[in-house]
Amino acid sequence: MEKQFEIMKLIILDRDGVINRDSDQFIKSPEEWQPIDGSLDAIAFLTQAGYTIAVATNQSGIARGYFTVETLNEMHSKMHRLVQQAGGEISGVWFCPHMADSHCSCRKPEPGMILDILARFNAEASETYLVGDSLRDLQAIARAGGRPVLVLTGKGKKTLAKEKDRLPENTLVFDNLLAFSQYLREQDKPA
Repeated sequence: MEKQFEIMKLIILDRDGVINRDSDQFIKSPEEWQPIDGSLDAIAFLTQAGYTIAVATNQSGIARGYFTVETLNEMHSKMHRLVQQAGGEISGVWFCPHMADSHCSCRKPEPGMILDILARFNAEASETYLVGDSLRDLQAIARAGGRPVLVLTGKGKKTLAKEKDRLPENTLVFDNLLAFSQYLREQDKPA
């Protein structure tokens, strides 16, 4: 009997400005980590629709000395707890602690974190969405061969206004993560 392989339904989310409110002064503590309205419900909808959710986030605040890896873990514990309370699950969080001038391969727009996530979940890049609010998020998934999605929360409106002509080809644009989750639920319905 031939084995049927189901394609992993993976969605990668940027964190600040997509799941939680962003700040130009960095999110430096669990108290400052506040979810965007509807984002936890969106993750719950996607989890219940069979998607695996991963987070890929640049966190140069660590290299800048604004917070420690321990504090970042506390923020992520809060995020996991609130997502679970909403009925969702985040299967993994990847972060780059480096500053832009470190020229690492993990900091978006470089695709290092994305490629690592794809390998970890044995997912097809061409079937994987990354939802972000900045050009570098979209460039990272595009460089990995995946599907870029821009949300207009966080820095998203500014990104769309300033970088409209530089968005990767076939970038989808939504008001927020909840609107994207509803779009996917509609796409997944049998015709």
